[in-house]
Amino acid sequence: MLIGVPKEIKNHEYRIGLTPSGARELISHGHKVMVQRDGGKAIGLTNEMYQKAGAEIVDTAEEIFQRAEMIIKVKEPQPNECKMLRPGQLLYTYLHLAPDPEQTKALIASGCTAIAYETVTDRKGGLPLLAPMSEVAGRMSIQAGAHALEKAQGGSGVLLGGVPGVKPAEVLVIGGGVVGINAARMAMGMNAHVTILDRSLDRLKYLDEVYGHQLTTIYSTHDAIEERLPDTDLVIGAVLIPGAAAPKLVSRAQLGLMRPGSVLVDVAIDQGGCFETSKATTHQNPTYEVDGIIHYCVANMPGGVARTSTFALTNATLPFAVQLANKGPKKAMLDDPHLLNGLNIHAGKVTYEAVARDLGYEYVPAEKALV
Repeated sequence: MLIGVPKEIKNHEYRIGLTPSGARELISHGHKVMVQRDGGKAIGLTNEMYQKAGAEIVDTAEEIFQRAEMIIKVKEPQPNECKMLRPGQLLYTYLHLAPDPEQTKALIASGCTAIAYETVTDRKGGLPLLAPMSEVAGRMSIQAGAHALEKAQGGSGVLLGGVPGVKPAEVLVIGGGVVGINAARMAMGMNAHVTILDRSLDRLKYLDEVYGHQLTTIYSTHDAIEERLPDTDLVIGAVLIPGAAAPKLVSRAQLGLMRPGSVLVDVAIDQGGCFETSKATTHQNPTYEVDGIIHYCVANMPGGVARTSTFALTNATLPFAVQLANKGPKKAMLDDPHLLNGLNIHAGKVTYEAVARDLGYEYVPAEKALV
């Protein structure tokens, strides 16, 4: 199979879909890999490193999209990239379609086969291709929130960990999944006082057993969130419904309960965000203020630590990429129900139920669409 890796073009996105070692692995299985010139240069992955691995360096994204049978990316295709996709071509990347009707429409029109990293599953019911970026984003959410709390950034001027004689900041993490756990760990490591909310009693029990008195665990309800907002300096939105739009858990009216200069970090912004006042921002302009509350809603947070993220992502996505290339997309997905769960769009049909429901399309089960 001829595999193409274009340079990412989203604002301040320096990740790349495949490391040189990932390219070498695919080539060792008899496949060919094209990488756009300087696609990984910003994070120290040079053209020479890809050439040494056996990849071909191509000057333009247009040539990659025109020639490649499979496109491996990081972020969802931008409008001009969607226009270059063609029927039968395989797109393997993050998509986050539920809050993005325009991208969904463009992918349907292209006739391509689009597999979303964020909906591929594993035997434990987890999301193995989303997990590494959730780990990164969870950890980054605390350092971003701590920075936003600084007075010069518009925050309340609170130091996350306090100092002797001055109490630490109160951090509220909504959601106890991969993002939430990593956010809580970082906040605890900085000596903040951390409360985590979740609706899984098993998850709350696990967190309590692991972290004990270091972490306050609360069953998540609207009342529980509302009761804690007045005393909270930093709120991390870490709720995920796989493939679907995120639920809105903090309303604009509730911002009035918070102290001016408090900070909301919405890690769920890729799926539409879990705060009513959330709107996607970029690393160039990461924050904005609503009713005195600072919002950090960067839609590609892991892109801020692009080198770490690229290696973590390739570690997770490569085994599935090898399956897809070795067997061909149809056989690979029909042989592996977890990879099949990643199929969101195929030949003009929406094959992921949550996306179809949220955007009003007819849902065609993935196995039916492929046959």
